[in-house]
Amino acid sequence: MADLQPFRALRYGEAAEGPLDRLVAPPYDVIDAAERERLAARSPHNVVRLTLPESEADAARLLDDWRRQKVLVEEPPAVWALQQDYRGPDGVARTRTGLVASLRVEPYDRRVVLPHERTHAGPKEGRLRLLRATGVQLEPIFLLYDGPQALVVPDRPPDLAVEGARLWRIGDAGDAVAEFFADKQLLIADGHHRYETALAYAAERGTPEAARMPVVLVSTADPGLEIFPTHRVFSNGAKPPAPEEPAPDVEAALAELDRLSYDRSAAVLYRNREAGLVTGEAGELDVQLVERIGNEGIAYTPDWKDAVSRVDRGEGTLAALLRPTRIEDVFAVARRGDVLPQKTTYFYPKLLSGLLLHPVG
Repeated sequence: MADLQPFRALRYGEAAEGPLDRLVAPPYDVIDAAERERLAARSPHNVVRLTLPESEADAARLLDDWRRQKVLVEEPPAVWALQQDYRGPDGVARTRTGLVASLRVEPYDRRVVLPHERTHAGPKEGRLRLLRATGVQLEPIFLLYDGPQALVVPDRPPDLAVEGARLWRIGDAGDAVAEFFADKQLLIADGHHRYETALAYAAERGTPEAARMPVVLVSTADPGLEIFPTHRVFSNGAKPPAPEEPAPDVEAALAELDRLSYDRSAAVLYRNREAGLVTGEAGELDVQLVERIGNEGIAYTPDWKDAVSRVDRGEGTLAALLRPTRIEDVFAVARRGDVLPQKTTYFYPKLLSGLLLHPVG
């Protein structure tokens, strides 16, 4: 079902100013204005100057200059093995393994690529203008699939290494990768807006090259794959149900939450310096229970202590503390054709931008 192929990646060459750690950046959608300026100051060639440019025309000009000056050089066709070492919000050290390849994008109704979260028009409009101007997919998206890992990480030093990420070029695995994924459904873990932008661009251009984008594919069986919860802080309009009974403290309420089965939704609510457990319906996910509290004035944080502190400081009136959403539940919802609230999943770490860029014409 899924069409995965090698691609001719653009990557930083010897003419780039500074080591690789001064050239890469987090994904565009987690960078605020201050962070953007800090990253841009690292190097005149930091990728943030492309992913968050002064203007789309400026990004196109820079990209042409960098290619001409050999700041960015083109690789022969290849797929890439990727490993990321990280320590999660829970303090546990892990290594996540994936494959980087070129995916042919297809509309959701073909059931090849499945979404699980809702999107908004605004971010897609800006990304589409940038893609039209540059003709290059600047950042990969993160996809999941069921089954074993698609390839074995080579037993040799990586071709690229920075900030815990290691990449190995594999030039002779294209046929094996294409065959492996021919019957796979893929779930978007992170990158819904970028995928839908790629669909719009492919429809506009109508060429085979325009219908491709770089993706990182990780098996749901990978031991380094972990979903973390994203907690909610409500500042207005929240109409929470009453907790079953107050807990002695937040830690006790969270411990009780962790002991509950996932058969029914549950969450810890914190307000007025009291915490208590609430439960919902059978077959419902925790994020669906919390969504019924309200949809306005919501802030998000992966740190439950931060959520509680915001309420204590008066920055919010209610904190909803959740369990991690299970991967199998996300896949089940997506296969039914349903979508979940934003921030249902929190995959950590984010993919680095600036390692491999994908020309699409």
